[in-house]
Amino acid sequence: MVQQSEAQDKAQKFFEISYDQGPIIGNNKDWADELIDRISYAAVDLRMGWRSPKSTVYNYVNRYPSYGIGFTSNLKYYSEIGRPMAIYGFGEFPFGKESYLKKLNFSYYAQVGLGFGMNPYDAESNALNGFVGTGMNIHVGVGFKGFYQLAETVGIFASAGLKHYSNGSIKKPNSGINFVPIALGVRLKMGQEPFSPVAKPEFPQKDYKGYWNIAAYAGAKSYEIGEKAYFRGGLGVNYLWDFSYKYKAGIGIDWFYGAGASERYPTEDVKFTDINSFAVVGSWEWQLTERFYMPIAFGVYLSKAHYNQEAAQYYERIGVRYRAKNNLFAGLQIKAHKAKADFFEFTFGYTIPGGKR
Repeated sequence: MVQQSEAQDKAQKFFEISYDQGPIIGNNKDWADELIDRISYAAVDLRMGWRSPKSTVYNYVNRYPSYGIGFTSNLKYYSEIGRPMAIYGFGEFPFGKESYLKKLNFSYYAQVGLGFGMNPYDAESNALNGFVGTGMNIHVGVGFKGFYQLAETVGIFASAGLKHYSNGSIKKPNSGINFVPIALGVRLKMGQEPFSPVAKPEFPQKDYKGYWNIAAYAGAKSYEIGEKAYFRGGLGVNYLWDFSYKYKAGIGIDWFYGAGASERYPTEDVKFTDINSFAVVGSWEWQLTERFYMPIAFGVYLSKAHYNQEAAQYYERIGVRYRAKNNLFAGLQIKAHKAKADFFEFTFGYTIPGGKR
């Protein structure tokens, strides 16, 4: 009986390979249209993953997700952009808890990792590439997927989504390059473990509480082509409430600071309000596991710093964090204006549990 239970708890491992092809999204600039006319997007994607059938609370509420690592590479090399490649981690989340019982099922996925192999902007040798200013970039991918089980060990799938490469404005130019992959692929099951979750787990008594999140943000940003990067950072204080085992939501205040304005504008009288901005922010947390979660936020500036290139009256934030047992947390997230990167935030902070609701 024990051996049977251990077999049921083993993760089902799989290998996937897909061929991706699709359009490239520009930014309505003449140089971007010219560059896109010269290049195309066709790539191969390899993934190894696992899906655990363990009846834990977060496995159940997230519909028994799959996690793994992947590698993607453009098939062609172009002198303008190089050969974009990436190594990434991914999570795939089914639309139904019992989708594993169906031959045809659907899911959505997210990827984050390190992109490389790109030819960055160079004023003399590669002036047309305004998409990326560095050879190494952050890779982010999202999309939707349909899967059909052909046999016990073989399945086929199709997906559509978005792949984005950006350095978070550490070095300009950095419009970011966006591929729209439409993929066809094959999944091969590895090993003999069947995917058969046992009954719904017993949910422990949950105390619906409030939480104070106190976070420090640190990063770097380049403001002009050929200019060095300067420190960007700030502090955030948010109060969030439990809405379920899976989600928390709340509201808070963000402060952002940009260094280097006096050096960049030596003849200007730089004031406090020119380099410090304040915003009210709505925050949301998606709990992936007991320790890992995804912060998502939408902020509206109460005052914008004149020299920090805050390009809109509002901003978005998304990332991933790990919260330790002592309530310290750390993570990486991107702050953006209208989906254009402001800077990557390395985040460190502390969570203070509040009273029950």
